[in-house]
Amino acid sequence: MVRTMASLPAKWEKFLKHLADDHETDLNIIVSELCEWALSDPESKEQSEAWFNEAYPPKGEAEEEARAAGEEAAEEEEEREEESEEESREHRELITSAR
Repeated sequence: MVRTMASLPAKWEKFLKHLADDHETDLNIIVSELCEWALSDPESKEQSEAWFNEAYPPKGEAEEEARAAGEEAAEEEEEREEESEEESREHRELITSAR
C-alpha cells in the first residue's frame, strides 16, 4: 500500500473518524477501503474518471477551454461594438436626413 497524505473536508473527516473509532480501526484504512470499494469495478471507475475530468480538466484541456472561452467573449464584445457603431451611424443618418 502506498502512503499518501490527503486533506478531507471537515464534515467528512469527522464522520470518517467516528466510523474508524466505532470500528476500532485507523482512519487511513477507512479511506483506503472506501476508495477500493468506490473504484473497484470498471463502471464505477469510469464514472469517477468522467466526473474527475469534468470537475478538474487536465491542464492542457483546461487552458484550451479557457482560451476558447476568452476568444468567444472577445468575439461577442466585438459584435456588440459593431452593432453599437451601426446603431450610432443609423441614428446620425436619421438626424442628418431630418434636417
